[in-house]
Amino acid sequence: MGPEARVEADLAHHGHVSLWDGRVGVWLVSENHGPSHLSQATVRLAFSEPMAGGQELPQACLWSSDRVVSCRTGELRAVGGVGELALDLRTAGFPDELTVEITTAWRDGVTDRNPANDRHRVLVLSTGDPYVF
Repeated sequence: MGPEARVEADLAHHGHVSLWDGRVGVWLVSENHGPSHLSQATVRLAFSEPMAGGQELPQACLWSSDRVVSCRTGELRAVGGVGELALDLRTAGFPDELTVEITTAWRDGVTDRNPANDRHRVLVLSTGDPYVF
C-alpha cells in the first residue's frame, strides 16, 4: 500500500483519574474523529506506583506489569465511534500522589496525524478529586 493509500484515523482519549486511600479510579473514553474506521486499538495506562497483585480487570484489559494495564478499545467507527473503560484498582501502598501516562500502544495499522490527543500524563494527588485529561 503506497503512502497515498494509507488509512488514517484520529484517536483521542479523555477522562479522569482519582486517587484516595490506596485506590485509583480511572474513567476513560476513547473516540475516533475519523476519517477512517478503526477495528480496534490498544490503550496503555502506566502508573508511577505499583498496583496491588491479584486484581481482576475488565475482559478487554490485561496486566503488562504491576504498573501497566493495556486495554482494547473495541471497534471505533469513523467520526463518532466511542469506547468507554472504567478501572477501580488498589495500589501496593498508600501513595500521596502518582502519575498516570495514557498512550495508544496499537491502532490496527492506521495512521494518526494528530497523536497529541491520545497521549496524556496526569499527576494525581491523593485527595479523591478527579484529575481530568
